[in-house]
Amino acid sequence: MWQISRFEDVRALLTDGRLSKDPGRVPGYIPGPTGLNRHVLHADPADHTRLRALVNSAFVPRRIAQLEPLIADTANQLLDRIKRHARVDVIAAFAEPLTFRMICAILGVPGELDTPATRDTLLATIDPTPGLDPARVEGDLHALLDILIAGKRTKGERSAVDLLGALVRACDESGTMSEEELRSTAYLLLLVGHDTTRNLIGNGMLALLRNPGQAARLTDPQTGPGLVATAIEELLRYDSPARDATFRCAADPITLHGQQISEGDIVSLLIGSANRDDTHFPAPDRLDLGRTPNDHLSFGHGPHFCIGAALARLEGAIALPLLLQRLGSVTLAKPAEQLVWRPARVMRGLAALPVVRN
Repeated sequence: MWQISRFEDVRALLTDGRLSKDPGRVPGYIPGPTGLNRHVLHADPADHTRLRALVNSAFVPRRIAQLEPLIADTANQLLDRIKRHARVDVIAAFAEPLTFRMICAILGVPGELDTPATRDTLLATIDPTPGLDPARVEGDLHALLDILIAGKRTKGERSAVDLLGALVRACDESGTMSEEELRSTAYLLLLVGHDTTRNLIGNGMLALLRNPGQAARLTDPQTGPGLVATAIEELLRYDSPARDATFRCAADPITLHGQQISEGDIVSLLIGSANRDDTHFPAPDRLDLGRTPNDHLSFGHGPHFCIGAALARLEGAIALPLLLQRLGSVTLAKPAEQLVWRPARVMRGLAALPVVRN
């Protein structure tokens, strides 16, 4: 595997047609659960163009903006519960349920499946629990997808105006999506649709707790409202929700800095490193919520730019200021160096963020 860490190199290779997204080019390499790998993250043109078009309309900024009241209402309900406790895990009590509820709303997941058990089933595919049988994890995941898709195929559900219903119709009626692509896309959207924003909220809150002067800028009634947009971009850059871009391998030979990347070699584009490159970002290890310009790569770049970027930005812009305002004075319940980071390869997120309300 080649690891690419400089900003200019990472940005250039994110749009380089000589890199393929097709894991089938690497014999024996299976990037995800069996039977669930035919989605936009593992597709080259023209399959990528076709699959992305099927989901793109649900994530355009205009439609995402309509979720603002639901995001704010859900966040406030969760914070009402949190405020009853002196100690709370921001991830389990706030970031996870908030972000999962939003992707469930977009996809049209029934309320009875918007549960911690459903989230655990999804996360177990990227954060393996020691001692848990991988075959059981995959079995539980496929059973969950069976329930979701079958629900959309029943009379009445099939015509529902939601993304999963539209994907089922694309599979059953127009034939623009295969059954494997349908299942793979449903899995991808359920997982990545909330996991990235979960990490944004967790990583962002940690950064703010460790930089109280910057947090004070965001909660100041005079400066805070005008700072939210640049603050979210800086928190995305400072501790990216993804440390690595998703799978790529060389479809043709590439020469980079005198090194020869051969056809079939896996190429890892280190997003987190690129976002801290001091040849591109002045004082990159300093958190500056007013930083401009800020052309970070946390959502990628080019044709595979994160389709859920608008959703993540909106959720972060609502959730983080509310957390700071409504929790008041809080401190980490343990030293930052003792916090546990999840072992996922692509994503970067905390397993838990325990805080104490003062």
